[in-house]
Amino acid sequence: MTSTLPSRTTSPVPPLPDERDRPGRPAVLVTGAGGPAGVAVVRRLTALGHRVVGVDADATAAGAALATVGAVVPRADHVRFVDALLALATAHGADALIGTVAEELPALAAGADRLAAAGVATWLPDPAAVEVCCDKAAFARALRTAGVPHPATTDTPAGLVTVPGPWVVKPRAGRGSRGVRLLDSRADVVEAMHADPALITQTRLSGREFTADALVGRDGELVTVVPRWRDDTRAGISVKGTTFDSAEVTTVVAAALEAVQLTGPANVQGFVADDGRATVVEVNPRFSGGLPLTLAAGADVVSAYLTGIRDRRAVLPHLWFTPGVRMSRYFAETYTADDGSAVADPCAATAVRA
Repeated sequence: MTSTLPSRTTSPVPPLPDERDRPGRPAVLVTGAGGPAGVAVVRRLTALGHRVVGVDADATAAGAALATVGAVVPRADHVRFVDALLALATAHGADALIGTVAEELPALAAGADRLAAAGVATWLPDPAAVEVCCDKAAFARALRTAGVPHPATTDTPAGLVTVPGPWVVKPRAGRGSRGVRLLDSRADVVEAMHADPALITQTRLSGREFTADALVGRDGELVTVVPRWRDDTRAGISVKGTTFDSAEVTTVVAAALEAVQLTGPANVQGFVADDGRATVVEVNPRFSGGLPLTLAAGADVVSAYLTGIRDRRAVLPHLWFTPGVRMSRYFAETYTADDGSAVADPCAATAVRA
């Protein structure tokens, strides 16, 4: 896996190829349209002129309102989940599917042959890689075996003898900051782990926190790594960030991705210590909630991923990015009537002029 991907210093905003003039162009089906990653993918695709079918289990998902067509589907653990996707793809002429929720990936992998038979292309990571990434204890073992820097971790109270404090206690499976506790007392850690056997404990890292958006080709070739500082986070989602260039971070991120054998989009979270050493905390097998910053910095991982979905043999070029691009996230709203029709945004320029 290639790990030397220098940044670029040209304009951070790439030109948008316009696909609106292509008659009968197929649509892209995007799942998880209610989450930050789903919204970012929907917005990028629509900005490029793609027809987008945004779906979510939540009828009020913002990304569904932003897509060309929005629809409600069952949760991924429902027996009719893939059936619903197939029906929507057939009804709206979708030829590609982008999943933005890690927990949906096993169901999508199980239904990949049915989707392909219906003309819907997918590019899904190996289910074993997804399982390792979604199980923080298994992920820790995989990185330890591969020699990738990772905080000391245990999933049993007895294992605390190998995990120095202070500690962070978190669910073995979960996302964002849900269920995460910072503890300074070994007795409190033991009590928490006895109360909930599904918890793991790690040594709490110091330094500066980063996330790296990455795309790995089907052949394991690293297409891009775009690190960014998590300057401000809320509920585990970055609301302020700055892209940066680091050979150390890129190398460690590449090693972590290779250790779990992940392909496709990923976001890697970790810390850079005061001495410059990077440590990986987790890998999520999906686009990140901070994806808009990577796109603004010039690395269009969404378009590259879609190209790889539609053409398995496509050779994806390395994607460069501009360091020092800053993001400050703000609230935005979508409005719909009871019948599902769009309601004008009162703060939009066109609405004000009207």
